[in-house]
Order: sequence, then C-alpha cells, then structure tokens
Amino acid sequence: MQIPMTTNSPEFILAAATVKKIKQEPDNDEKANCYGLYKQATIGDVNIPKPSFFNFVDVKKWEAWEKFKGTNTYDAEVKYITLVNTLIRKYGINP
Repeated sequence: MQIPMTTNSPEFILAAATVKKIKQEPDNDEKANCYGLYKQATIGDVNIPKPSFFNFVDVKKWEAWEKFKGTNTYDAEVKYITLVNTLIRKYGINP
C-alpha cells in the first residue's frame, strides 16, 4: 500500500467518495483519467517502475498515472474534481 505524500482538500476527498456512487460505469478512458489524476493528486509523480508488458491492467494504470507526471497537487485535484463533476452530469449518481 502506498502512503499518500500530500494532504488533499476536502473538495477532492468528497469527489473521491462521490465518484464511487456514479450510476453507470465510466468508459475506459474516463476511468484511466480518474485513476491517473487521483494518484497524481495523492502521491505525486509515478514512483514505481513500469510493470511487465504481460501485466496489461497494471501497465494501463501506470500509463494513466504517468500521463499526469509533473502536474502539481492543486492542478491534479482541480482536474480530478472537474472530471468527477462531468461524470456525475453524464451518468448521474446513486443517493
């Protein structure tokens, strides 16, 4: 388990909890962007080696995180919150 390296805003924490309540599963690109932005906002730049080519799921996760390399915590949070709000408008949320 990786320990977050930053302290995140209450708005980010709320968005991270709310995204789990989306009615319909987002598409693969949306999920990858959520994952990458979440990791960037909570840990920072990717800090693990790229997984083996044969571990397809972990490679995709690593690439999604690496895509946001260099994005500071604040900007990653803003992009994550914006994405979650877009997904809520697109798919709705369960109460």
